Amino acid sequence: MAKSSDKRIAVTLECQVCRRRNYITTKNKVNDRERIEMKKYCRWDRSHTVHKETR
Repeated sequence: MAKSSDKRIAVTLECQVCRRRNYITTKNKVNDRERIEMKKYCRWDRSHTVHKETR
């Protein structure tokens, strides 16, 4: 029997402006096959920027 957490994986989000890895979140790998992009606050840029999933 598979665990319920096997479908959700931890991903790291990297700021596209300063290239720092600011956030760690989870995503459902069954529903979201591509890399996710979110607008999040970057404390080094002091603004909301696009953060992409890294490998």
